[in-house]
Amino acid sequence: MNTEDVKQFCSELPGSEATEKGPPANILTYKVGSKKFAYFKTSEPEQWRFSLKVTPEQYLELTDQPGIKPARYMHRFHWISIVHVAQLPDDYLQILINDSYTRALNTLSKKARKSISAQTK
Repeated sequence: MNTEDVKQFCSELPGSEATEKGPPANILTYKVGSKKFAYFKTSEPEQWRFSLKVTPEQYLELTDQPGIKPARYMHRFHWISIVHVAQLPDDYLQILINDSYTRALNTLSKKARKSISAQTK
């Protein structure tokens, strides 16, 4: 998957909203409800670096791989940054995104989750 494919995949998840923040942050954020599940850095350095939340076990495993590192300021919450999304197999990247999305979705209230699931029907 390239950057555009990942953006489209994130946007198509139920209840997903994309917001872009300009300088100084320069971040394209994907949220479900009010909870962030993924984001892109939109400016240099590391333009299109992609970050998402993983489990503590995945965090240890993935940050040992070249091109994947702890996300700045968010590493203590088990967020990773993938320097080039094309380096991961498409199906594995989709699983990571879905897992991050599901974790964010599960932190919402029952009412909010029900509302989001009603939108997809």
